[in-house]
Amino acid sequence: MKKSLFVILFIATAYFSFSQTTWKDDPWHSKLTFTVTHQGFSSVFGLFQKFDVTINSSKADFSDAIFTLSADMTSVNTEVKMRDDDLRSSHFFDVAKFPVMTFKSTSIVNTTGMKDRFKITGDLTLHGVTKSVTMELWYRGMHDDPMSKKTKAGFQLTGTINRSDFKVGPPDPFDISTDVMIKADGEFIKQ
Repeated sequence: MKKSLFVILFIATAYFSFSQTTWKDDPWHSKLTFTVTHQGFSSVFGLFQKFDVTINSSKADFSDAIFTLSADMTSVNTEVKMRDDDLRSSHFFDVAKFPVMTFKSTSIVNTTGMKDRFKITGDLTLHGVTKSVTMELWYRGMHDDPMSKKTKAGFQLTGTINRSDFKVGPPDPFDISTDVMIKADGEFIKQ
């Protein structure tokens, strides 16, 4: 009886260990960017230079994937120092109080019939506020990288969030749009 129980536990542990795959972003080939509209007619682009993303999935097509992101808000960069300092201040991100933005997916659904396109929903925590957001996810494929000898997968995430939902920045949408377009591209290395 004890031997049978041990065998069952061993098989269950082995199945879980081998069926769950973890992927980590390759920082040299990944980018997390945002775009806002300034005074209604020009786009201002920015990015976060420091972030980590992990994917856990047991299916080869990533249809059950869980994405977890952590971004260092102090690493915001719009290529204008004065603007970056303002974004870090209490006027916007208030990085002294809220230094990290996080996202954890809660569902991933293929709604288009195309095997590589998904809607991903998850909890985004920004500026001390957590809200559920839904974005588009494009699985761009997988290959064995001849240089690194590692398996890589590519993804692109796009969507729009409302900064007012997270109490970021002034309420007036004229100077800076309340809609913030998000675009993230990443190569992920199988661990």
